[in-house]
Amino acid sequence: MTDPTPLKRTPLYDLHVALGARMVPFAGYDMPVQYPAGVLKEHLHTRANAGLFDVSHMGQVVLTPKSGKLEDAARALESLVPVDILGLKEGRQRYGFFTDETGGILDDLMITNLGDHLFVVVNAACKEADLHHMQAYLSESCTIKLLEDRALLALQGPRAEQVLSELFAGVAGMKFMDVREVMLLDVACIVSRSGYSGEDGFEISVPANKAEALAKALLEHPDCEAIGLGARDSLRLEAGLCLYGNDIDATTSPIEASLEWAIQKARRSGGEREGGFPGAARILRELQSGTTRRRVGLKPEGKAPVRGHAKLYADAEGKTEIGEVTSGGFGPTVEGPVAMGYVPVSHAAPGTQIFAEVRGKYLAVTVATLPFITPTYKR
Repeated sequence: MTDPTPLKRTPLYDLHVALGARMVPFAGYDMPVQYPAGVLKEHLHTRANAGLFDVSHMGQVVLTPKSGKLEDAARALESLVPVDILGLKEGRQRYGFFTDETGGILDDLMITNLGDHLFVVVNAACKEADLHHMQAYLSESCTIKLLEDRALLALQGPRAEQVLSELFAGVAGMKFMDVREVMLLDVACIVSRSGYSGEDGFEISVPANKAEALAKALLEHPDCEAIGLGARDSLRLEAGLCLYGNDIDATTSPIEASLEWAIQKARRSGGEREGGFPGAARILRELQSGTTRRRVGLKPEGKAPVRGHAKLYADAEGKTEIGEVTSGGFGPTVEGPVAMGYVPVSHAAPGTQIFAEVRGKYLAVTVATLPFITPTYKR
């Protein structure tokens, strides 16, 4: 039975079609999975030059403190995330996640301090739930607005700075996780030096009615090409980055997911603002005492990719099931299959050999250190 709900379109839909994209349903949107060059070439082009992605399906939310004091919005948001928002300086961005009372992850997100308000980017599939979550818990102290008249572009790759500098010379002065409000083609945009490919790059929030003109201007640069969701997925997998709904969800805690690096000292045990977020008892306990399982990198032997949901076993006969692959595919940069999944801590050390079930056979898989590539973020 088909879903009667029509797919939404981003402001760049017509451009995708004009560029020959193959469109597929994704998180309720009609999105480009690849262009005529294909996923492999798009992936390698991004690693070598610059790729332009349409991520306008993501949710862009503004939290404005009703008191006029940003610290009140920061303190309120800290009640929902195990992240130091009060310590986030103006013009800086931070990765975080909403947690529930059991310590599970409701969504992962990016949080920016823009001086008089917080700018939050959430995943497309969780957009409505996240908005309701914020309205339920933050409405007393903040005005919460979903920006439905904005598009979001991601420009990624080692040549991204050169491409964007054609429109904004000051881009060279930005470092990883810096955010600036700048004029691009005489249009006010929010530019962050961040992304989800493992490469240096930028995410650009632009008014919806100016998005196509900006995308075309960026694509005019000889080093820049349009890239689809297929390569976005293989790029983030090589970079060891989680996809919500695959690698993290409400059944996984941040510590099980190996995301404890995103929980700053101020929110940990003994910190000045210890706890105070949903699931704090479990998360703080796991920070101190560890977990029974962990998200790890996996490198299958041979050339056959091991996909998500493949079962993992301690033995080559498939007698002792120990975990499951959450993301997997071919890594064009590493020239072989790569995957991530959850295994018991007894099997989580790099170099440990385990086995994945693929079409009734048990393939040898080695636990590997994440990420699979060396990130090129500009520190």
